[in-house]
Amino acid sequence: MAVSASFAFRHLRDPAFIPSCKAASGNMAACMRQSIAKGVTCLLNASRFAPSSLVIPVRTKKRLRLPPRSYDSMEQQQKQLKAAGITMSEEKMAQYITITCTRGIFEPYIPPEGDARMSMLSKEGLLQRTEKLRQTAKSYTAIRKIRESDRDFRIKTFAEKAQEIFIEAHNNLANLNEEKLHSLVTEHCYPEMVQGNERKTIRWSFLESLEPPRVVHVRCPTMLNEDLLYGQVTVRIHIRQILAIYDQFGRLMYGSEQIPKDVLEYVVFERHLLHKTGQWRLHDKIVPSWAPPKDPLIKTVMIPGLIPTPSEA
Repeated sequence: MAVSASFAFRHLRDPAFIPSCKAASGNMAACMRQSIAKGVTCLLNASRFAPSSLVIPVRTKKRLRLPPRSYDSMEQQQKQLKAAGITMSEEKMAQYITITCTRGIFEPYIPPEGDARMSMLSKEGLLQRTEKLRQTAKSYTAIRKIRESDRDFRIKTFAEKAQEIFIEAHNNLANLNEEKLHSLVTEHCYPEMVQGNERKTIRWSFLESLEPPRVVHVRCPTMLNEDLLYGQVTVRIHIRQILAIYDQFGRLMYGSEQIPKDVLEYVVFERHLLHKTGQWRLHDKIVPSWAPPKDPLIKTVMIPGLIPTPSEA
């Protein structure tokens, strides 16, 4: 250590070494100024405030691209997929469609003219009773077919059950309970029940049953596909009810809440018999040709007049 110190001291006293030290100190100052300039430039750079992004290539799952469709049958499709090196099972290629209800009534029931008013002892009543016996044979055949899928189906108990479904459906319609209404009526009946009810208030209530409900018509036709088997039952319902319809301003458009009305309905109930969770739902309504026309809705409009002053209001 002493030798190194004396060697450094001699070099510091050497006149030739002094200029080299001055040059080194000048270079060091220039380097420091350059470093400071770079640091200031880095601090003033706006890109340093942006979040840094790191792109890492990640391989996603392999996707199969099907060739463009240029076939007319399933066999041609399988050949084309096989040529492209793609194999698909028949279960994935098949498309299943569930039909929960039909679009109408298979064989509509024709109500006898003057029902609930005509005596069965009259001439017209006897003719209608004879026609009813002819239709009863088809109904018994359909009943046996329905009981093969629904063992709990009974004519004597079904009429009361159907009337309960009818009352509950109309109560949920008045209360605007759409979720419950879908479980009580079919997809064919739902649009017809809610059509035109926008911005209206419905007051409906069941008072009493004038006659016991009874089943008048049963049909269960054979479809082209064995998986499609529907049963339709027409129930005669004679009740006393209260119906009142108000517009969006609270003005009465139809009916009355104080005056009850007697109503005779021929309601069709349907069920998908082969469906595991299928149930009887309100499907349609039969309106006889001899039925009197219903009263039209009273359209309320605002009559323009003088604008009242704040003191008059």
